[in-house]
Amino acid sequence: MKTRITELFGITYPIQCGGMLWLATPELAAAISNAGAMGNLTSGNYNSGDDLRRAIDRTTELTDKPFIVNITTMPSIRLPVELLQDFFKICCEKKVKAIEIAGAPVDTFLGKEFIPMAKDAGVKVLHKVGTVKHAVHAQKAGYDAVTAAGFEEGGFPHKDNISTMILLPKVVEAVDIPVLAAGGMVDGKSLAAALALGADGMMMATRFLATKECAVHPNIHKTLIEKNETDTVLALKTLLGGLGLQVRALRNDIIKQIEEIENGQGGDLAALLPLISGERARVVWEEGDAEQAMLTIGQSVGRITDIPSVNELIPRIVDEAKQVIQRTALTMGI
Repeated sequence: MKTRITELFGITYPIQCGGMLWLATPELAAAISNAGAMGNLTSGNYNSGDDLRRAIDRTTELTDKPFIVNITTMPSIRLPVELLQDFFKICCEKKVKAIEIAGAPVDTFLGKEFIPMAKDAGVKVLHKVGTVKHAVHAQKAGYDAVTAAGFEEGGFPHKDNISTMILLPKVVEAVDIPVLAAGGMVDGKSLAAALALGADGMMMATRFLATKECAVHPNIHKTLIEKNETDTVLALKTLLGGLGLQVRALRNDIIKQIEEIENGQGGDLAALLPLISGERARVVWEEGDAEQAMLTIGQSVGRITDIPSVNELIPRIVDEAKQVIQRTALTMGI
């Protein structure tokens, strides 16, 4: 499958793993890249530039294929702006294939010198966006590609609540650079639909969480299979609304407590912060009690029915996409 994304990244299939805090490790990134897609190494897993350097080196030991490094440009207590700037510089120093920016634009959050820095190093930069306006800005700022993420996605969708079905073709029509589809992407039907709407490929995260190579407790995989598309919720609209964001996470006991606090029934910001801690999520991924942390899972969970290996999943997605496209062509008499 040749698209502008496969050519931009030098990959076989137009499928990218999204950033996943604590989960998008060198091992998972390499497995995805070795299978012909684009693995993701999430910089937020690390507390220092040296830690990220070692993780990049570990990934390159495990694969000689391209992979992308996620940098989330949002205000953070654990990851100050200076550290995120260091992460970006290290990616350029190491000449990784690409950097995925999720959050505020690089030019406004890290500095105007960072996009030219990446271009000088031969590193591609992709921005995940939730609005047409932000996609247009990304193109003007010099990004090489964008991911159009509908509000179905897990994590931090834009507060406008525009679905991938609507957002994706509008972004494709508004920019000339390659576009990936995100939000609800899960299988070959998703990939075929994304291509039909004008995208050059798709980005998935929740589906890669539900693979054998993703190092989570078996109970998390069991939970993913049991849940459906109505088992996620949009929260933190009050806390993140000023940033144009909210969070989509699995509906559980912690989310209920968060909603009570946001509704003025259970405390204040000081009570809220421990509930949304990334460290709390890390413990849950390892220990398996899915009620005890805010787990950023998308609506695509409703279409997950098994836990394959990455080597099983990616060819299956590609084969199904080809079958859907061929069947559609026959139906239309093409």
